[in-house]
Amino acid sequence: MDPLGAPSQFVDIDSLLCWTDTYENKQLDSRPNPDEEAPVDVRSPFPYRKDINAKIVLWKGDVALLNCTAIVNTSNESLTDKNPVSESIFMHAGPDLRDDLQKLKGCRTGEAKLTKGFNLAARFIIHTVGPKYKSRYRTAAESSLYSCYRNVLQLAKEQAMCSIGFCVINSLKRCYPLEDATHIALRTVRRFLEIHGETLEKVVFAVSDLEEATYQKLLPLYFPRSLEEEIRSLPYLPADIGNAEGEPVVPERQIRISEKPGVPDDASDEEGLEADLSFIGSHAFARMEGDVDKQRRLILQGQLSEAALQKQHQRNYNRWLCQARAEDLSDIASLKALYQTGVDNCGRTVMVVVGRNIPVTLIDMEKALLYFIHVMDHIAVKEYVLVYFHTLTNDYNQLDSNFLKKLYDVVDTKYKRNLKALYFVHPTFRSKVSAWFFTTFTVSGLKDKIHYVESLQQLFTAIPPEQIDLPPFVLEYDARENGPYYSSYPPSPDL
Repeated sequence: MDPLGAPSQFVDIDSLLCWTDTYENKQLDSRPNPDEEAPVDVRSPFPYRKDINAKIVLWKGDVALLNCTAIVNTSNESLTDKNPVSESIFMHAGPDLRDDLQKLKGCRTGEAKLTKGFNLAARFIIHTVGPKYKSRYRTAAESSLYSCYRNVLQLAKEQAMCSIGFCVINSLKRCYPLEDATHIALRTVRRFLEIHGETLEKVVFAVSDLEEATYQKLLPLYFPRSLEEEIRSLPYLPADIGNAEGEPVVPERQIRISEKPGVPDDASDEEGLEADLSFIGSHAFARMEGDVDKQRRLILQGQLSEAALQKQHQRNYNRWLCQARAEDLSDIASLKALYQTGVDNCGRTVMVVVGRNIPVTLIDMEKALLYFIHVMDHIAVKEYVLVYFHTLTNDYNQLDSNFLKKLYDVVDTKYKRNLKALYFVHPTFRSKVSAWFFTTFTVSGLKDKIHYVESLQQLFTAIPPEQIDLPPFVLEYDARENGPYYSSYPPSPDL
């Protein structure tokens, strides 16, 4: 209420539902406590944090109306941009704001500058300039947009602000793809709250009708509201989740020092150099790399060292990973041919592959490879096991050995090192022969890890039945072939 008793047009942020509350309201008619049912072994780089979620608010409305310590205005470098956000802020703040802006003498792209709020409910306005987007300069645009959010938050921290209202900084006239920009916004805020969020009590994302659906879709990736939602969101995280601060990372632009000038290249010197580099730092210029064309020529001539070959393979994998996170793989995900379930008797993550759900002749197998990398990259950082259900597969579902060889060659060494067992369930004689040839003559490192499982009873000696979601047709087949034996844990309805 204003002093005369009329309703105020401004919105008190304490009256808005926080991000956690929106989830709890949705759960009232379903499971009473989803956190208790979620697996403990979670691999997300953005883990469930109730304390951080309590600081986040998604609100559809005009940022100029928020009653918080500061709101954010998106403008151009002369701070004269006419967009819906700026015009509303200027209208509600009054004429004094324009006079104050002239003293700032503009603002560069990615920077943030502070003025008073004047007639606004907010005490301050933080002005920032988002980048113009062009696909060929995507990396520069990502870095600039990250700087916008980061500098706004840093300014809020320096001024000991307790609440801040963000508009969507990437304006339509600057052509920045909304979903790409939202990923940067959310992960930057998440990382900042993790490291420097002790003073900030509320961060409000003020969105329009156009932007609300995108924020609703992507917020669970960076601010999961339960362990269950965290695991469910994990496959949809993009490849570039940034560094510890959320800043975009471009592996191809890292410069690495791989040899000392005038010193012969041998293994002992390389090891010494690696030790020396630890004192230099992790900045891009502290990691110079030699001539890439020369390295490729040496690979062809068989003269490149083992360490250099490993680095070359890592760069190649990083390119695949970046492509995997950038592609729309929803059609592959809908097959439900690869998913994470519980843990085995040794506490290792269990990944399931359902052969019957892979229509090899109908799908783009390169996208299938990208999806495998997309899902498995975070899983493979620790020990895990694979369960492959060969149940009722036919020629329509048979994975080509060339595809499997390519997958084995492309994936990072952590996949091979941390894979502790591959359970081949319901194999046929033909599949056993094919697997023997493949693991003997193509990928010999996999041979000792394969275990043929004729029945689910045998599988459950390694993986408790409550820790694995079984497709209904697998249960039916096993009961028909081996007899019923287990009914306490019904299959997941989602499979």
